[in-house]
Amino acid sequence: MKKTIQYLFSLVLIAGLVSCNNGDNQKKLRGQGGLATNAAERVYVAPGEHDEYYGFFSGGFSGQLGVYGLPSGRLLKVLPVFSQNPENGWGYTEETKPMLNTSFGFVPWDDSHHPDISQTDGVLDGRWIFINGNNTPRIARIGLETFKTEEIIEIPNSAGNHSSSFITENTEYVVAGTRFSIPVPQRDMSIKEYKGNFKGALTFISVDQETGRMAIKFQLMMPGFNYDLSHPGRDKSHGWFFFTTYNTEESHTLLEVNASQNDKDFIAAVNWKKIEEYVNNGGGKMTPTRYAHNVMDMDSHVATSTIIEEVLTVDPLDVPGAVFFLPTPKSPHGCDVDPTGEYIIGNGKLSADLTVHSFTKMLDAIENEKFDGEAYGIPILNFEDILAGVVKQPGLGPLHTEFDDKGNAYTTFFISSEVVKWKVGTWEVLDRQPVFYSVGHGMIPGGNSRKPFGKYFVAMNKITKDRYLPTGPELTHSAQLFDITGDKMELLLDFPTIGEPHYAAAIPAEIIKDKSKQFYRLSDNKHPHATLKSSDVRIERNGKEVHVYMTIIRSHFNPDNIEGIKVGDKVYFHVTNLEQDFDVPHGFATIGANNAEMLIMPGATETLVWEPKQVGVWPFYCTDFCSALHQEMQGYVRVSPADSNLPLSWSVGED
Repeated sequence: MKKTIQYLFSLVLIAGLVSCNNGDNQKKLRGQGGLATNAAERVYVAPGEHDEYYGFFSGGFSGQLGVYGLPSGRLLKVLPVFSQNPENGWGYTEETKPMLNTSFGFVPWDDSHHPDISQTDGVLDGRWIFINGNNTPRIARIGLETFKTEEIIEIPNSAGNHSSSFITENTEYVVAGTRFSIPVPQRDMSIKEYKGNFKGALTFISVDQETGRMAIKFQLMMPGFNYDLSHPGRDKSHGWFFFTTYNTEESHTLLEVNASQNDKDFIAAVNWKKIEEYVNNGGGKMTPTRYAHNVMDMDSHVATSTIIEEVLTVDPLDVPGAVFFLPTPKSPHGCDVDPTGEYIIGNGKLSADLTVHSFTKMLDAIENEKFDGEAYGIPILNFEDILAGVVKQPGLGPLHTEFDDKGNAYTTFFISSEVVKWKVGTWEVLDRQPVFYSVGHGMIPGGNSRKPFGKYFVAMNKITKDRYLPTGPELTHSAQLFDITGDKMELLLDFPTIGEPHYAAAIPAEIIKDKSKQFYRLSDNKHPHATLKSSDVRIERNGKEVHVYMTIIRSHFNPDNIEGIKVGDKVYFHVTNLEQDFDVPHGFATIGANNAEMLIMPGATETLVWEPKQVGVWPFYCTDFCSALHQEMQGYVRVSPADSNLPLSWSVGED
């Protein structure tokens, strides 16, 4: 215990010194970089020109996903996923509220961490991007034709959905590994009974290749460790999945000390092909639970939420040869697989070296039963028998590794605030560059696939200090763009990001941009309350519910004057945008609405609920500047007392 505390104290002290040194380095570098080279020219995207890559950056505690152009670093769009977004009404409109439903009720926030782009044969294909909700365990799928969240599935028997979302080479599965092990099923029990009684669920979610529709295939109920990060095998190791674990001590208090006792924790190697075969042949156990599955119908633009009450669980001991533990020093965080599928890198946060396992040696050790004991019946492979190599003293606090297209690896070091480039196979350190400051994930476009696009490396930093103008105690988070085409990495650009960027995924723009939908065809609008022509404009009362079937087009609402609404009514504005032109959305907002505005895309229908509480004449208007007569795009609603006998009436214009 004493040695562990001394070691941790030394790391903290070193971190402080390194941070100070990096501060000095940063000052020395002023006047260099973009001013001393042509870096500014290389990130400049001229007016009217497009970026080379789409970069999808997790929004961290914003619960969203940011879309950035690379190399410019320009924020192109914020994709609402797990959090309400008043900019476009996500989570406020009646159509989108079900997307934020969970077994805990309506949860309009989450902590988004790890985006991953769909693949075919191990190559990015640009169909969908997946991202996890960490707090209330969820996986979302965003369609890259519409850049809209199309599906969210909750993960039962899980807590802290950190080891996700990572996908297999043909997008057969997206995984969701629990960070916190918990009692399964949940029950009232002493926390002191943690050891041996808590379980860690690794969830494999199947993905329909035509529709993208997700479904939980099975949950592997593992020992009660903490499961941190994961990546799939690829190429020769396709069919396996690898998960880092820490807290193999199964401690439950003061983990910064008590979960750092063991010299080695594990990478869990899971043969999902073997488990899939077992499940397809009737294996596993249906277990009672509750979780929400939320789907956006892309024809009606209406979401539905379904509560599912059972899940298929698998005990790893029931599938011999499917799960093994790879000893890995020390409290490993990142778990990364190189493009060939041969090397599995365990980034031990508290390790002085970087450990690389060999998949070929792993298979040999399994075949020849080169075991070094077991944990809860799961074989532990002998460390020396599976070791491919060690990157010696590359830096302090290794977290994550990405790969380029030339056989090089790039590892981020949180404590020493640097990115280190090393050669896969020889384990030789080739280059190191400081980052500002305390880098977490790094990202190379396609860097977790068979085919990396090895032009840029993006560092996602946790601390910005003096990189931007100060904005009080809370500063923006930061990303830094490096050119990695040469022997040495070169810092090109700093740019701020939304939320806390944990991880990012990027893809060449040419794969996506020409498939991007420009508007929704009115003829395809299947919304149950769509109003597709002026003759369908109407207002209907059913008790205290009033439904307004409204159209909008440059530059008027139809209807634009409404009377007969009463205090205490619940008014549903079903608004259809009749535009069939690219980039002409319209907004709708009314005074006194206790939710938000809504932004309606061309050809779509959205619904906002308004519950007037005061008599008077209340205006509504378009919130998105749409034409020279945008200011004239307005209307009025007359609200009478609750006991009024004034009948409904409205003015109907011509579309």
